[in-house]
Amino acid sequence: MDLIRPASAPFARVGRRELGYNTRQVDRFLTRARGSYDAGHPATDGITSREVRSVAFDPVRGGYEPQAVDAALDRLEDAIAQRERDHLIMTEGEDAWLRQIGRTAAVLRRRLHRPAGERFRRPSKQGTPSYDVEDVDRLCDQLLQYLENQAPMSVDVVRRAVFREARGGDGYEENQVDSFLDRVIELMAGID
Repeated sequence: MDLIRPASAPFARVGRRELGYNTRQVDRFLTRARGSYDAGHPATDGITSREVRSVAFDPVRGGYEPQAVDAALDRLEDAIAQRERDHLIMTEGEDAWLRQIGRTAAVLRRRLHRPAGERFRRPSKQGTPSYDVEDVDRLCDQLLQYLENQAPMSVDVVRRAVFREARGGDGYEENQVDSFLDRVIELMAGID
C-alpha cells in the first residue's frame, strides 16, 4: 500500500530535543491500518476513515515528524473513505449513498444557516478555552458556499483549520466545533 510509508522506510524524526509523535504508537497503528487496507474490503473489524481521522499519538522527544505522519494519515483517510463509499454503493446502491450524503449535508447546512455568532454553544464556565467566534464563522461561511454554491474547497482546508483561542463565553465550545468539523470532513472525503 503506497498510501502510508512502508515499514522499511520509517518517517523522518524530529531532533532529539524536539517533540514528535511516539514512534511505537505510530508504527503499531499503521501496521494495523496496512493490514486492514490490504484486506481489500471494508470489514466490521477494519479501520474506518473516522478512526484514522481521530487517532492521536503521544508527543515524545525525538519522535516521528508530525507533518509527515499527518500527511500519510490524510491520504489513508481519503482512500478508506473512498473504499467505504464504493462499498456502500456496491452493496446498497448509489441511491443509498446519495441519501446518506443528503442527510449529512442537510444536518450541516442547518447549523451553517444559523446567524453568525450563534452557530455553536458558548462554554458555560468562564475562563474555559474556546475558539474565536469570528474565525469559526469565517470557515462556516466558506463551508456554506461549498455546500450550496459548489465553491471549490479542499477537505484539507477543514483538516488544517486553526482558530485563535478565546476564553469562556467569548468563544465557541471547542468540542462542539470539533465534532461538527469531523462530520464536514467525513462528508467531503466521501464526495471527493
